Amino acid sequence: MVRAAVLPAVGAPLEITDIDLPQPGPGQVRVRLAAAGVCHSDLSLSDGTMRVPVPAVLGHEGAGTVVSVGEGVTGVGPGDGVVLNWAPSCGGCHACGLGEVWLCANALNGSADVYARTADGTDLHPGLNVAAFAEETVVQASCVLPLPDGVPLTDAALLGCAVLTGYGAVHHSARVRPGETVAVFGVGGVGLATLQAARIAGASTIVAVDLSPEKEELARAAGATEYVLASDRTAREIRALTGKQGVDVAVECVGRAVSIRTAWESTRRGGRTTVVGIGGKDQQVTFNALELFHWGRTLSGCVYGNSDPARDLPVLAEHVRAGRLDLSALVTERIALEGIPAAFENMLAGKGGRALVVF
Repeated sequence: MVRAAVLPAVGAPLEITDIDLPQPGPGQVRVRLAAAGVCHSDLSLSDGTMRVPVPAVLGHEGAGTVVSVGEGVTGVGPGDGVVLNWAPSCGGCHACGLGEVWLCANALNGSADVYARTADGTDLHPGLNVAAFAEETVVQASCVLPLPDGVPLTDAALLGCAVLTGYGAVHHSARVRPGETVAVFGVGGVGLATLQAARIAGASTIVAVDLSPEKEELARAAGATEYVLASDRTAREIRALTGKQGVDVAVECVGRAVSIRTAWESTRRGGRTTVVGIGGKDQQVTFNALELFHWGRTLSGCVYGNSDPARDLPVLAEHVRAGRLDLSALVTERIALEGIPAAFENMLAGKGGRALVVF
């Protein structure tokens, strides 16, 4: 039995309770969590914005130590540090064949599995495959990546989602070049990672945009050279900071129609707007045909930073070892499992960066 945060039904409060976690079967790995990040996607799963089989243990951004492995597992062994990979690619679908593993059609199939049970015998599903909101979890071997040398185990949890997403949005989706100007909308965990990635890419002007004035210090520490409070004047303010042109690249990390539209309007003619934030179906963004022609901008979605975790994790680790990427700077709160509901409330209120559950 291990402690976990269980989502009993969509829209219901999380329950911190004991669950019965089995030993790993063939091809599986049991991991003792060191830490798990509280991501906005977890909130979206809990409120039904994104679908997940329930009851479930949420949490998809985590790192820990291998406790035991099932038959046939050779890549990791007991005592190894690992980062959880919530979206393992199958290698056989159309997207994987194109090398676009972040769009794998089968990546989330494991979320429908029964992986554990409550004390009364109720079946539990692993939210987004890995069920990181628990002291321990059992996952498929494809859902663990060896922890690179020189990366603290607790901080490494952030590599599993926020950093791969923010770094990938800058380097894989928007492909920011040295000297370009960048605006980042939303200074949460992913936004802070995006700001650091823009700095690493060599962006000249980096504008952070958020509703909260309290986040300016966080944003500037992450690499922002300018800070703009979100309003109906945001696009004009950003153009004023960039010679009236607009930024070369805007990265939207909120998932709301108004911020997506503003990010688009803040981008120069011929610029690139990348949408990372996950919004609901009610968030409708409209454009007219003439402006699409006139501005010549590129608008693109971005799934998991268009990242291949197996390829990108060693690259991120090198940035960490070199001091270019500061994982701990993304964390504004370290909590226990019982603190997750309050962390959800803080996200809804737009407070802080990443909350990190530390076991």
